[in-house]
Amino acid sequence: MSEARTHIFQRLRAVPRPEVDTTGRDYVPIYDWDRAERIKRFTERMQAVRAEVHHSDRDSWLNLLADLCKAKGLTNLLVSPHTEWGQAIYQQVGEFPTLQDYDRAIEAWKHEMFYNIDASLTSTVGGIAETGSLILWPTEQEPRIMSLVPPVHFAILDTQHLYTTFAEAMQEQDWLNQGMPTNALLISGPSKSADIAQVLAYGVHGPKELVVILI
Repeated sequence: MSEARTHIFQRLRAVPRPEVDTTGRDYVPIYDWDRAERIKRFTERMQAVRAEVHHSDRDSWLNLLADLCKAKGLTNLLVSPHTEWGQAIYQQVGEFPTLQDYDRAIEAWKHEMFYNIDASLTSTVGGIAETGSLILWPTEQEPRIMSLVPPVHFAILDTQHLYTTFAEAMQEQDWLNQGMPTNALLISGPSKSADIAQVLAYGVHGPKELVVILI
């Protein structure tokens, strides 16, 4: 990191965090969905925009993921061995296509990342039932590029962290005090665009397939 950039970050971190009073606010103003309803709504909204949603549990999700990889004919899978889900996958490495780890600077394997990686798997910090959205907080082990570049993006969502609204997710996870990352992501379906002749096309700016496994 350059000296100038270091000084900029030091100055930004030195600025006192603003005090925000959220007491008395109704952060679920319309809906009061139980867990089953949240799962149902999330699934419907994701599938409406051509995302795949599979329901599983902690005893069988690995087998489900392995079957999906085989069905899609994947030859490799980019996954971090430092996450809960990645550790479980690496313990059953023989059941999956060749596993890749994001263990180098992007400059060292840019061509491979953009042209040779079939799919990636990332964790999530939550989901939003109202809009059918995943919440990702990229880290050094799971950088943002893992959910943006490979043609197929697998995402694991623990339904204990599936919320009714975005505001509820922020409130329940205490984002104001926990400190948000600089590149938090909300993902609702695979990449799509209608910029050209207003014809909807998928995979233009990112993955062609989004596959969500609900645990």
